[in-house]
Amino acid sequence: MKVKNGAEGQSSIHLDIPPLQKKNENIISPTTIFEPQTSAGRRDGSSGNSVSPALPAVPAPEKKLTLFALRLAVLEKAATGLGALGFIWATVVLLGGFAITLDKTDFWFITIILLIEGARIFSRSHELEWQHRSTSSTADARINSFRKLRSSSRALVESVKDMLSPVSSGTRKEGQHSREISETTDATNVREQKLGRKPTRKWTSSEVPFLPYGGWVFLSRNISKILYWLQLLSAIACVVLSLMKLIKHNYGEVAKGDTDKRNRKAALIIFYALALAEALVFLTEKLYWEWKVVICKLLEGVSNECNLGASGMISTQRFFYDSYSRCINGSIFDGLGMDMFTFAMDLLCTNLLDEQLIGARILHRFSMTERFLDDTLQKIGTTLPVIERLVEILNWKDPQEEEIRLSAAEIVSKLAGKKQNSIRVAGIPGAMESISSLLHTNRRPSSTADEIGKKKIVFDHEVYGYWTFNNLGLLILKKLACDHDNCGKIGNTRGLLSKIIDFTHADERILKDSTVTTSQVLTVKRSLQVIKMLASTTGTTGKNLRREISEIVFTISHIRDILQYGEKQPELQKLGIEILTSLAQDDDATERIGGTGGVLKELLKIFFQGVPEDQRDVRIVAGKALAMLAFESKSNCHRILKLNVVERLLEALEIPLLHVNAGRILRNLCTYGGPESFNQLRGVTAAAPTVLKAIMSGEGKLQEVMVGLAAYTFKFMTAEESTAIFKRVGFREAELACSLVKILRSHRNPDIKVPRMRRFGIELAIWMMRDKLKNVQIFRELGMEEELEGVLDTTSELESFNIFSGAIGLSRHSTTIHSLVETALMLLKNSSDQPIDY
Repeated sequence: MKVKNGAEGQSSIHLDIPPLQKKNENIISPTTIFEPQTSAGRRDGSSGNSVSPALPAVPAPEKKLTLFALRLAVLEKAATGLGALGFIWATVVLLGGFAITLDKTDFWFITIILLIEGARIFSRSHELEWQHRSTSSTADARINSFRKLRSSSRALVESVKDMLSPVSSGTRKEGQHSREISETTDATNVREQKLGRKPTRKWTSSEVPFLPYGGWVFLSRNISKILYWLQLLSAIACVVLSLMKLIKHNYGEVAKGDTDKRNRKAALIIFYALALAEALVFLTEKLYWEWKVVICKLLEGVSNECNLGASGMISTQRFFYDSYSRCINGSIFDGLGMDMFTFAMDLLCTNLLDEQLIGARILHRFSMTERFLDDTLQKIGTTLPVIERLVEILNWKDPQEEEIRLSAAEIVSKLAGKKQNSIRVAGIPGAMESISSLLHTNRRPSSTADEIGKKKIVFDHEVYGYWTFNNLGLLILKKLACDHDNCGKIGNTRGLLSKIIDFTHADERILKDSTVTTSQVLTVKRSLQVIKMLASTTGTTGKNLRREISEIVFTISHIRDILQYGEKQPELQKLGIEILTSLAQDDDATERIGGTGGVLKELLKIFFQGVPEDQRDVRIVAGKALAMLAFESKSNCHRILKLNVVERLLEALEIPLLHVNAGRILRNLCTYGGPESFNQLRGVTAAAPTVLKAIMSGEGKLQEVMVGLAAYTFKFMTAEESTAIFKRVGFREAELACSLVKILRSHRNPDIKVPRMRRFGIELAIWMMRDKLKNVQIFRELGMEEELEGVLDTTSELESFNIFSGAIGLSRHSTTIHSLVETALMLLKNSSDQPIDY
């Protein structure tokens, strides 16, 4: 995340976006609907581990601060105890018992010491409160170290000058104000200075002017500095006065027999010793403080170790003050129970904007750092109020709250990557509506003719990073969609599907122009990924989602534009095609896709045209989509045949990359094309040699597809033509029969990878036995009857469906495999060549 300054002085937050080609973007591997997917292969079971493996404990850098606070508290409480004892001794023993008999100098020395010690104790008791206030506002981010927090003597003199000046420091010259901004190291503070905060009805605690002409000194954020110097000067004065008396021993003369003054010297020595000891302990504490903080730079080191970034010192100071306050106000061990995680989560849940920002920054930095990522997500994920708070923040629209909202969105995107956390996020009432608010775009078409011609977009608030929030919203939805139940919630959220589909729009300029920003292309990509995951959801939820997606009138046309102009964006084309394939499981969607002008044409163009080696997947998924669109759709078959692609499909059967899907397309065209397409499909007979060779030598999906295509290829031939084909190829029909028997023998049980292999083999065997009587005898001798009876004993629902949605079968075959086996057995038992109904 960084700040980018515009030409006119405006600034905005931009998200560092990784390159589009990173492998981790493709979380979901492409699946096919022609074979069922087991739970091990479905995305529902691989969306993230609910229980992370045990990892070595990560040392917490903030433990150095809590230990430092403990040691300081020990010294502070020791000094306070000695001071209290000295005060009691002075008031009860000296001033109470010897006030009249004390020497004049001792009386005033004791009085002065008590006054300055009282002032020191008072300032010490309130210093932490003021220091706490000084870090409660991130607007004062320039105070990013204790060296700056504790002003030098020169700064103190300048403060006094400001106090005496009738002009408040709040009216400084603009040039000085600009120099202050340029010196800050906090990028977000620069953005706040340039945006300017809107006036509010409440004072910010660090900006309260306690006196009307106090200037810099009497601003509440600077009073802690005054109290600090007051303590230091008081302790030094106490040391000086005590040493003067202890060294000189001038406690006044005691006359013989004067019993009222006989213990005065000892009492005074005890008092001055106590005052000296208390002051020395306090100064030791301060020296230790300055050594660790200023010389050893403890806070800067912890901030760097925590990777808190430029604004980390504010967060680190605030954490230290809270820990130290606990040690001082309660037991010295109370501060040891603090850690940065709980500290940040507590601040995030407050009602103060500056505290929320500190908490959001800490959690954001921890969730983006590999070292602390797992611990952070585990703590947030098990704290429901924090998750609810993060989800609530996603709704915030005020530009002043942009950084908090951005941090919350990125944290939620990380949370959603773990399955258990994604369930918790989606289970919060209103969570989907909050995520939907991230997809809001406050934009309008520009008014000038030139800009309209270029299809540019002008933002109402150029400073606000809408694209960044859009990308994060889509990323969160993408991760949530890994869970089946979450997909249903996304679909049920009013208006959310329409918003997602709006982001799939990419015109020619975006797809072809290499200068288009990465964020725009990433937005299109992520929206397509979300739609793809929703469309491929299984069960009733998936059925409803596919219907709703296809009913949105922009869905298919947006994908068509990507297919038409996306030559330079093959990844987008692939996602769009996979969406079409999933939507085609719905009959109405299949007709909508086929009826949208240019979709089938563009799919065929992608399927046939040559592409670079790294874009081969696009051609494969295009073939699957065409096969699916032609399945059980007579109108789509006619549309494809009108494009005169049969010859090119026959050529594709020879190409290893395309032969499986080309065979599927041809088989569906032959199956569902209807009698009126007979003349166009008769050319499929030319594929017979290729089909036979693939059956005899192929295996797996290729063999399954070719066996299925063969049964329809030979139906367009006469007996003489089929005999001629076998002679030309150099195969005897007996060899094909032997291959079919081997197929049934090697697949004694249905195979999940080739669920239609036995069905297609029996169909081809029936054609061969009906075509020629001698083939019946061949099958008998090869033991076909025994294999068919084995099929009857092992049939399953797996073989009853054409396509699958996960492990759920869709589109049941019109002819059961039992019916096919009975037909084949009747042919084997009937020695005559009488036709049998099939």
